[in-house]
Amino acid sequence: MPRILVAGKLHESGLALIESADGFVCDYVPDPDPEAYLARLPEAEGLVLRTQPLAAEHMAAAPALRIVSRHGVGYDAVDVAALDARAIPLAIVGDVNSGAVAEHAMMLMLAASRRLAKSTAAVKGGDWAYRDRLESREIHGKTLLVIGYGRIGRRVAELARAFGMHVLAHDPYLAPDGFGGAERAPDLHAALAACDAVSIHAPRSERPVIGPAEIAALRPGSVIVNTARGGAVDEDALADALRSGAVGAAGLDVLADEPPEPGNPLLRLENCVVTPHSAGLTRECAERMAVSAVRNVLDFFDGALDPSLVVNLRERAAAQ
Repeated sequence: MPRILVAGKLHESGLALIESADGFVCDYVPDPDPEAYLARLPEAEGLVLRTQPLAAEHMAAAPALRIVSRHGVGYDAVDVAALDARAIPLAIVGDVNSGAVAEHAMMLMLAASRRLAKSTAAVKGGDWAYRDRLESREIHGKTLLVIGYGRIGRRVAELARAFGMHVLAHDPYLAPDGFGGAERAPDLHAALAACDAVSIHAPRSERPVIGPAEIAALRPGSVIVNTARGGAVDEDALADALRSGAVGAAGLDVLADEPPEPGNPLLRLENCVVTPHSAGLTRECAERMAVSAVRNVLDFFDGALDPSLVVNLRERAAAQ
């Protein structure tokens, strides 16, 4: 009888799916402490993982572990090589959160462009005359650069076009004929110079996608949105550019350090909107991710796990 460990708070629909499946035992550890689930890990054969890290030393203490399913699509905190060494598949949830993240990216773009945080603070502070400063900017007729043209980037492009934006897309890993719905922009710096807003949907890399040189290439007053990964934007360079006006505003759902230190300068800037890494955490999306993450574990034990959702096996096959 396989024992499934759920690490982190899970939507009740995901738990109900485990309970309705015959022949499984569930250990549920909703405590968000990164180490709270480790005491139960040695007995686990299947693991549904929220945001907690899973390192090689953790896996060494889990001799029965056979499948790990991430409650999401990212896996930066998982030692994939250690899983590969034991032929343990790492599954992700697939395309269940792209719509939610794309909506959030557009919300941040609108909030930044219309200076929502600043105008709200002005009204609450009694400065009704702020409205006459005309700092707000429209997005209709503007050019958006989408960096990373995968599922989420495509959804953002679709929404941006509905707002009347012209969309450029930069993705060096995509074939030239894969840019439907956007104008391909192979030269990043040239595209930065041609756009009014940037939305980042690229995976983590060794260096920021947007660093000082990229910020310098932007049109003055441009908007930067990041819903991808903390560190994709050089935060020190961004803070300097927001203060000087070289960047007009920013909308960030992810930060290099989460939660951020109180002294993070981005938290004190009125032209920077920050949300708590919550782009995919709608009620609807949380339910979809929970059900999908649990379904991956159940499917594994039934011999029916979708191979397209297995990260490490897919990467290994691509490398051969």
